[in-house]
Amino acid sequence: MPISLYNSLTRRTEIFEPLDPQRVTMYLCGPTVYNYVHIGNARGPVVFDVLTRLLRRHYPRVVYARNITDVDDKINAAAQAQGVEISTITGKFAQAYREDMAGLGIAPPDIEPHATAHIGQIVSMIEELIAGGHAYAAEGHVLFDVSSYPAYGALSGRDTEELIAGARVEVAPYKKNPADFVLWKPSTPELPGWNSPWGIGRPGWHIECSAMSAAHLGETIDIHAGGVDLLFPHHENEVAQSTCAHGGKVFARWWMHNGMLTFDGRKMSKSLGNVLLVHELLKLHPPEALRLLLLRGHYRQPLDWSDNAIAQAISTLDGWYRVLRDLGDVSLPAGTLPAPPRVEAALCDDLNTPQALAELAVLADAARQAGTAEAKAALLGGGALLGLLQQDAEAWFKRGGEQAVDAVRVDALLEERRHARAARDFKRADAIRDELAAMNIEIEDGAQGTRWSVIKN
Repeated sequence: MPISLYNSLTRRTEIFEPLDPQRVTMYLCGPTVYNYVHIGNARGPVVFDVLTRLLRRHYPRVVYARNITDVDDKINAAAQAQGVEISTITGKFAQAYREDMAGLGIAPPDIEPHATAHIGQIVSMIEELIAGGHAYAAEGHVLFDVSSYPAYGALSGRDTEELIAGARVEVAPYKKNPADFVLWKPSTPELPGWNSPWGIGRPGWHIECSAMSAAHLGETIDIHAGGVDLLFPHHENEVAQSTCAHGGKVFARWWMHNGMLTFDGRKMSKSLGNVLLVHELLKLHPPEALRLLLLRGHYRQPLDWSDNAIAQAISTLDGWYRVLRDLGDVSLPAGTLPAPPRVEAALCDDLNTPQALAELAVLADAARQAGTAEAKAALLGGGALLGLLQQDAEAWFKRGGEQAVDAVRVDALLEERRHARAARDFKRADAIRDELAAMNIEIEDGAQGTRWSVIKN
């Protein structure tokens, strides 16, 4: 079945047809690594992880790049505050980001380019822009001349004057136009810098992604993705500089933008004290529940985050994993897991994850009633498309939450209880049940023996 995706550039949903069906290319704007990322930063990686899974089912090769911005004024400020090299900051938080994304079940990208490893490509692209009359040097800076690109503003759908009025633009005497943006800026001795034709300096933010994308994916890519907050100025500037540097070639054929997260209906912000770090949330809640919650809303719409929504996600997964636990003795059919047509169809319809999750619920009900290998495989196959139901059912129910569960101790108590019941020592058996309850463990006696799980708070 064909894949349809909404294109922010054309403002309509279109049948996806890659430039080269043998090599589909996608670039996602990654983090600036100066701190742990918040949960809003994880929505894009989760959503586009699902898209990558879908594309890999339809095409023989998908090359997915997600960059690391490891030179930036915020990084510089953090390094200076701690009296360390920027690499100390970026190395720590880049690794934390990888671990946090892996915790959410996100597969690593095929390519993870770092800005500092592409200074040569950045300088070369800036030189191309200057040679083409699209950029100019002034007082150690190099700036893109917005007036040289008449289509500037097409991606965000506003004219240049509107964009300038609606954005915080740096007013500087060396600019020809207030909207001109920095490609290269000078570095003082205490700041990181690299040699260039314009003196020792460092790249501007926007040029980094254009250079890294071209270096690894080519001058024209199939999909460029990111949060809607990057639409302007970052993505608008990427279009302008990439198109001009590559002789008018289309930079990205599809632009995809995910909506922002709110917290109990309010925007997440440091001033409101409601910024939730992925690093901390992974310690407090089952990671798979966090992923499920990020997929519950359509990716292009805002998504509200709340404790109640997390509880609902956990409850949903409890139900699905309970079905899989009950089918634990049912062997799967040989071969790869199937992709249930209705789940795949929902994802092919502009990544309609809410509908895909609804179809997964139908599969869970069907598996509960049928109890067959085929029904179990369909449930697991649908989950795999979404990156869900990826762990053993018993492991899900024995998760520890904030405190690790001593599984050995629990199993020993259950064995003692089994012997007590066999000896008709029901007083001791009840005492063991109470002891387990005090450990936050609930037990369930059934035909297949006694199972235990962690009581949800």
